Amino acid sequence: MRLVFMGTPDFSVPVLKALIAAGHEVVQVYTQPPRPAGRGKALRPSPVQSAAEAEGIAVRSPVRIRHNEEELTFFECLQADCAIVVAYGLILPQRMLDAPKLGCLNIHASLLPRWRGASPIQSAILAGDRRSGVSIMQMDAGLDTGDVLAEAAVDLSPSETASTLHDRLSVLGAELLLETLRRPFAPVPQPEQGVTYAEKLTRETGRIDWNQPATIIDRQIRGLTPWPGAFTTQDGTVLKIGEAKLVPLAASGGADVPAGTVLDDALTVRCGDDALQILRLQRPGKAMMNATDYLRGTPMPKGMCLGQ
Repeated sequence: MRLVFMGTPDFSVPVLKALIAAGHEVVQVYTQPPRPAGRGKALRPSPVQSAAEAEGIAVRSPVRIRHNEEELTFFECLQADCAIVVAYGLILPQRMLDAPKLGCLNIHASLLPRWRGASPIQSAILAGDRRSGVSIMQMDAGLDTGDVLAEAAVDLSPSETASTLHDRLSVLGAELLLETLRRPFAPVPQPEQGVTYAEKLTRETGRIDWNQPATIIDRQIRGLTPWPGAFTTQDGTVLKIGEAKLVPLAASGGADVPAGTVLDDALTVRCGDDALQILRLQRPGKAMMNATDYLRGTPMPKGMCLGQ
């Protein structure tokens, strides 16, 4: 097929590479403009831009598309069979949705209609879902409301993080898309029941409330790894928590102390019901460390209270 590809982050790259390897003609790539990154804040191209340029594919990165007559006309003149949209980051106006012969297909990282919206991977883990997956959707003007052409599910392990699920669904989405493009499209409307929305994440989403149950905090840590990251504070210093494990409160001996209290020398912390042992953590400007190494340089004695 003659395709336009629209995507920005790492999640989109395996899909682009799979389309090229399968022999599809990707005539144009759209991606978000380069953003400041690193300590020097130098402009850095998106992962999709870097991958497309390595393949010699033309790249466009408009700041906006709506009401951009020049961009809309250019897109229509590409005369694509289909546009593939994977975490692009801009809402497509109806003229773009209608321009390709077969419309625009989106790879969405959930089993629609569950977790429409901006953060489906993280939301599945935060909610304690036992399954997730990818959906190939025919795009319409709504927020992830289009008909579904195909879907594939995966089971979530108790140790699943947003990072591991991201990688699994990225590969799965690429495979499912290639299968979908090989056969006539058979779109199925999404059911009206079971609709949920994945909100846009902010840094504050990661702030740990130690009064919450340990299972909820554990999901928060896993669901927000690597970004925006779950965090607490120690005497005003932000500590990013990279990994923890559940500890029964009876075994930790911390039933009579406030939530957030360090219960032992192994960095076990009292939660709302049980406890969590912090296994990996990070101070600002430092690398993520395992707790044993961290405590050698920065003691956190029993009785210290986190989140202050």
